[in-house]
Amino acid sequence: SAYRLCTMRKLPSVLARTLTSGTSGSSVLPDMSEVRSRLRDIVGASTNWRDHVQAMQERKALHTLLAKQQEDLPPRRMKDSYLEVILPLGSQPEIREKYLNVHNSVRFGRILEDLDSLGVLICYTHTKQEMQPRSPLSIVTALVDKINLCKKIIYPDCDIKFTGNVSWVGRTSMEVKMHMLQLHDGDYSPVLDATFVMVARDPENKRPAFVNPLVPETPEEEEIFKQGESNKLKRIDFSTASLLKMAPTAEERNIVHDIFLNTLDTRQEGRGGGELKTVSFQSRKLPPNSVWMEDAKLKGLQICHPQERNIFNRIFGGFLMRKAFELGWATACRYGGSRPFIVSVDDIMFQRPVEVGSLLLLSGQVCYTEKNYIQVRVHSEVYDADTREHQTTNIFHFTFISENEVPRVVPKTYG
Repeated sequence: SAYRLCTMRKLPSVLARTLTSGTSGSSVLPDMSEVRSRLRDIVGASTNWRDHVQAMQERKALHTLLAKQQEDLPPRRMKDSYLEVILPLGSQPEIREKYLNVHNSVRFGRILEDLDSLGVLICYTHTKQEMQPRSPLSIVTALVDKINLCKKIIYPDCDIKFTGNVSWVGRTSMEVKMHMLQLHDGDYSPVLDATFVMVARDPENKRPAFVNPLVPETPEEEEIFKQGESNKLKRIDFSTASLLKMAPTAEERNIVHDIFLNTLDTRQEGRGGGELKTVSFQSRKLPPNSVWMEDAKLKGLQICHPQERNIFNRIFGGFLMRKAFELGWATACRYGGSRPFIVSVDDIMFQRPVEVGSLLLLSGQVCYTEKNYIQVRVHSEVYDADTREHQTTNIFHFTFISENEVPRVVPKTYG
């Protein structure tokens, strides 16, 4: 089928074997609740909302522990940050309810939350200072570069294992590669691969902070590191080629013009026995088996309560991803008229943090379709009731596959 299958590619699997050589059986692996507990301990986060201001004040004193330059920090290896975490859906049925959807499979939005937490812990493991229980760094998610799935269904009654490590390091940013596997007939088989980019900031989350350099040790690790550097350069190129900064290419202009011509309403008008075709630019018609893009939207609103805060008392990035994914799924479900399955997640940019108490406005939009595939863009913004201003916080891109072929989505305006 056209469904895009992923495999645990050769390099990561070779690396995973190397990194796991010193790990023990799954019975002693930490679970996701332990991941979040460790994060709170590393940062010194308050578990009580009333104490959060004091907890943040106490973090200010950690400024003195920051490195003045990257060269002052000891280099680390990929294996130093390698972690394995279990999600015991099979062996601990009592946690299943939180992860269950109506189709009796795992809620993918919950998996996004877990990947986000694990990615941050992996980065803290890479940057940890011996003899310092608390980290002076505020490590936050900057970008979800890509998540590719190779299973349509994630089963709610089989254990899941997450593995991951830092795969590339800049001066203040880190790329993390994570894999998710699920237990079937005694073996863990791959479900997804994810690449996140995290940034390190000072204790008050105001300015960038240096992180430990990464030293690849084997040819496989060299290759993975090079790929991380290449990913960074692609992101820079992509940001400079934004339509808001640069005109479309000749090829892109032709595509836009073809779409426009296909939607013009051509009428036949007779004059003195002959026929003359007149076309009005204002008069547009929908091609057969198509939907106007402006009619393929869904909107949502979320009040950001303290329960959804992260260790820095902003709204947890994983929560934002879950809410955006669920709106994206609903948008694809309504558009295609059948159950959609997530295929990949691309380019989730975290442009600004979301404060507790914000009104979060989410807008889902089908922006491209092809055969059974539906591409959904979810735009999230916060509304400030005092200033009455809207500010973009995130843009999400999700690719779904529908059970049936879907109508073609057609744009009406240049935007």
